[in-house]
Amino acid sequence: MDSLEILRNLAIIVIAAKFCGLAARKLKAPQVAGEIIAGLIIGPTILNIVSESDFFSQMAEIGVILLMFSAGLETNIDNLKKSGIKATILACSGVGIPLAFGTVLYMCFYGFAAPGSVEFMRALFIGTILTATSVSITVQALRELGKISTEVGTTIMSAAIIDDVIGIVVLTAVIGMKDPSANIGMVCVKTVLFFAFSLVVGIIIFKIMQKLDTKWRHTRRIPIMGLALALVFSYIADKYFGVADITGAFVAGIILSSLDDSEYIDRKMDINSYMIFGPVFFASVGLQTNLRSVDTTVIVFSLAFVIVGLLGKIVGCGLVAKILGYNGSDSLKIGVGMMTRGEVALIVAQRGLKAEIIDSRYFTAVILLIVISSILTPVILKAIYAHDDKKAAA
Repeated sequence: MDSLEILRNLAIIVIAAKFCGLAARKLKAPQVAGEIIAGLIIGPTILNIVSESDFFSQMAEIGVILLMFSAGLETNIDNLKKSGIKATILACSGVGIPLAFGTVLYMCFYGFAAPGSVEFMRALFIGTILTATSVSITVQALRELGKISTEVGTTIMSAAIIDDVIGIVVLTAVIGMKDPSANIGMVCVKTVLFFAFSLVVGIIIFKIMQKLDTKWRHTRRIPIMGLALALVFSYIADKYFGVADITGAFVAGIILSSLDDSEYIDRKMDINSYMIFGPVFFASVGLQTNLRSVDTTVIVFSLAFVIVGLLGKIVGCGLVAKILGYNGSDSLKIGVGMMTRGEVALIVAQRGLKAEIIDSRYFTAVILLIVISSILTPVILKAIYAHDDKKAAA
């Protein structure tokens, strides 16, 4: 692909992604869903005017690193500390149960395999995709209902933060196990060493950045140094610890999340992500997906994947919330609030594609899950709260 063709394709991707993203927002659907659909339209599924290339793959790689860096920056350390044992238990069950459900689902369709085999790794990764939680839609619904500061709202947000951290660790471990010669014990040791390294070095870096932030508050130097930190941590994580590079970016974001200028850094990162790298990443998902080649088995699997994905969070978080002492209505709210999926699920799926664990046809299932969960969650939450209000009034 020559430079002129790259410019043409890049222009098509940006225009199509933004147009479809805005259309999705008008329809009260997630913008990322529109950007994915843009990739499907201009890709091999419909028009076939833009094809996937190494250049776009590398841009998508930068896009996913920026997204995970922003996710780390938005992590509230104080909320993590205050969340308590209940949110931690909810997060663990919200990861463990969907992981098990997804793994068993794949084996029911494609056969049960021995641990360590290629098919078992594929099944395990399908389960890993289901561990991701994206509560941005839930937060918006709770804010509209005036319930964001309630015990249920706080529990959902705290559990979602911890859920993301655990999910990243699971992703790191599963990708590390992909190599048949890899020792699961060594994978775990390297993962622990990386987080130990991040803790020690992170404290030092935070102290330095804190002083620089005081000296150069609200200047572009701080976001530039933050971006450099994300790229360096991504490199170190993958190169020296065998940990996914997005884990390094996420950790870099957490290190800087307590800075006074963390929101300023996040806004500057969002400009790059919103303008070009984000659209390229989400559109590339559509470009890598060819629905023309999807057979009946994949369609049925995708529908089952959506059902299992939704039930996994409702059971994993809602049922456990009931065991922890929440009443039936609040337990259901927590379960429903945790079932939305978004960009993190796409990032995990893309990681599996890059590591050659799964192939692109499974993006169909992931896209369906994101769209359906994002539509259903606010609708169900509003219905539950309306029922509670009527009950209280009666």
